[in-house]
Amino acid sequence: MVTGDRLAGRVALISGGARGQGAAEARLFEAEGAAVVIGDVLDAEGEALVADLGDRARYVHLDVRCPEDWAAAADVATGELGGLDVLVNNAGVFRLSSIEDTTPEDYMALIEVNQLGVFLGMRAVIPAMTAAGRGSIVNISSIDGLVGMAGAVSYVASKFAVRGMTKVAALELGPRGIRVNSIHPGGVDTPMIRELRVGEATVDGTGIMSRVPLGRIGTPEDIARVALFLAGDDSAYCTGAELTVDGGLLAGPNLG
Repeated sequence: MVTGDRLAGRVALISGGARGQGAAEARLFEAEGAAVVIGDVLDAEGEALVADLGDRARYVHLDVRCPEDWAAAADVATGELGGLDVLVNNAGVFRLSSIEDTTPEDYMALIEVNQLGVFLGMRAVIPAMTAAGRGSIVNISSIDGLVGMAGAVSYVASKFAVRGMTKVAALELGPRGIRVNSIHPGGVDTPMIRELRVGEATVDGTGIMSRVPLGRIGTPEDIARVALFLAGDDSAYCTGAELTVDGGLLAGPNLG
């Protein structure tokens, strides 16, 4: 990996950082000079990633539904690494279920991770970022936070909520020097998607991915590079924005 200094001297906290998009973000941020705190519930994978990254990385067990876990993660960033400049709210879960087949318990189980987790993450980093007079919060939403998807009512609801919370936070925190933006990935080849067998119709270029103008499914590195842009000074005048990273899927009907 080519290294740089776009995040030199900064400390980033990444939820869901043990694998997939989160791990790609952690690797890229560290390569660009940042110290990183990787939070996840996948302890073995998170510890292995930190061991690979070296002295500027820490792993914390982070259940994003738990305010105490968030507080502990922020304490590791500020206490052991010296600050907290960037938050990537990356952790998320996905479930396919129609409205009539989704129980209230199923609905709330996903909302608590994808929506409440983002809210708690933003709350946890505000004190440190306010004290520093700067910060960048990157919330990972989805193209399903921009348009509907049949059979995914709880997921779509949570991702629309992330989009809205991002704009509220941008308005509230902008005067403190804290920027808040959202990323809206399309299909991305991650372990979560493959485990749900959703990726079988996408990784090979069939199904919905056959309609992507760029002709391929996204990679975790595609999302990490956009997160890097939002985390650093290249996006210094961007807040409240939503960046779609979908290979052109939502650009319009592909009738070719």
